[in-house]
Amino acid sequence: MSYYQHHVFICTNERHDGRPSCGACGSAALRDYAKKKVKGLGLAGQGRVRINNAGCLDRCDEGPAMVIYPEEVWYHYESEADIDEIIAEHLQNGRVVERLRI
Repeated sequence: MSYYQHHVFICTNERHDGRPSCGACGSAALRDYAKKKVKGLGLAGQGRVRINNAGCLDRCDEGPAMVIYPEEVWYHYESEADIDEIIAEHLQNGRVVERLRI
């Protein structure tokens, strides 16, 4: 059994060589929003959901990017509304958000 039901890794990597990066797309603020939202909904903690910062996930061209385990589902997101949808659909209801999947 996993320690967490869902483990979410959100890339906040910033590249300084001209290539796209998730960090340049505001991913750190959206990670903070996701953490606060999950805690506010009472979903955080052992056996539930963990939101983690991640270094480069090497999908910046499709980013900002996140991956949710154990399902190994990758998402692109751009706004708090996208984060809300991923939380409601994937984390709470077990349905992949196909429109955001990468």
